[in-house]
Amino acid sequence: MELYLDSWLQAALNPGIEELTLWLFHTRRIYEFPCSLLSDGVRNSLRYLKLRCCALRPTVELAPMRSLTSLHLSFVSIKWDGLKRLLSNSLALEELELVCCDKIVCLKIPSALQRLNSLNIFGCSALKVLESKAPNLSSLSLLHFGGRLVFSRVKTLQMKKLITESTVYDARTRLPSIMPNLETLVINSFDWVVDAPMLPTKFLCLKHLIVRLSLGTTITQAFDYFSLVSFLDASPSLETFILNVSEKGMIHESISAHPQLRHTPEHHHGHLRSVKICGFSSEKSLFELTRYILENAVSLKFLTLDTFYGDRCGQGKCTSCLPTPDVFMDVSKAISGIKTYIENKVPSTVKLTVLEPCSRCHVRRVI
Repeated sequence: MELYLDSWLQAALNPGIEELTLWLFHTRRIYEFPCSLLSDGVRNSLRYLKLRCCALRPTVELAPMRSLTSLHLSFVSIKWDGLKRLLSNSLALEELELVCCDKIVCLKIPSALQRLNSLNIFGCSALKVLESKAPNLSSLSLLHFGGRLVFSRVKTLQMKKLITESTVYDARTRLPSIMPNLETLVINSFDWVVDAPMLPTKFLCLKHLIVRLSLGTTITQAFDYFSLVSFLDASPSLETFILNVSEKGMIHESISAHPQLRHTPEHHHGHLRSVKICGFSSEKSLFELTRYILENAVSLKFLTLDTFYGDRCGQGKCTSCLPTPDVFMDVSKAISGIKTYIENKVPSTVKLTVLEPCSRCHVRRVI
């Protein structure tokens, strides 16, 4: 196996090559990528390097990789010393992605990486220290860390895009001060129920907000979706808002049982044009949030309420809708509530789209 791969790489790594993807699967014996094959001609031309399921041990003899702009390591066995050596020899690097590289305990991005603008880290469970002095890092993704993230050692003032795991409470209270120039914010909250507080701090530059909430059976307290008004009021430049809701077996306050809706003082939004809520249910606070948007987003053009949460058939490679059986019991209540409390509030300038579960994949469950 190793001899075959070595021979294949030796034939493939010719001077002038610009892209190399080595996509391997998990085996008992980890293949060690032969850095010795990175000759001068290869190092000078290689722009894109993607490795999966192998070991990478750059030695002190590794010379500069002058053209490398994208480095993707997935399930790669590499320690910080080796990665540090690789980064220090890749000064043209613009994008770095690390997926499930479980031997990396610390990651310190040096200021010499002047061109680095995108850093994506997924599931690197051993990572304890994250530092970045890269002056132009503007996009940061940190997922599957299972706890609160600290950005005190990362230059954040220039950050334009952030994808993170956090409670909406933490994101609302901490991010406006440390990342004031955010334009895109994606919050992934898993089994953390802490409502967003009303605060005077602002996301003055935020244009795109995506909130993904996945709430399971271990939670006894319902999330107040109406509290997300705090984000809307704090984001005067917001153009798109997407809320993805997944509730598994949770008991919530149904609109049919408690039809009296809360209101807040008017706060006109002059840029919000598109709103989409996936996993829309009969939860009362979802109706309150939607009514608030309709009453205050004066520039709104598109409102989509999708009673299904997850990928639908025909999207990407999905041939059938992913099953989410807990949702279907509530669909009829949600549709009835939309007709009663939402449709009559939609201005003629707004296109309302209400999506039910696909009849081809879920007709029996809906009935």
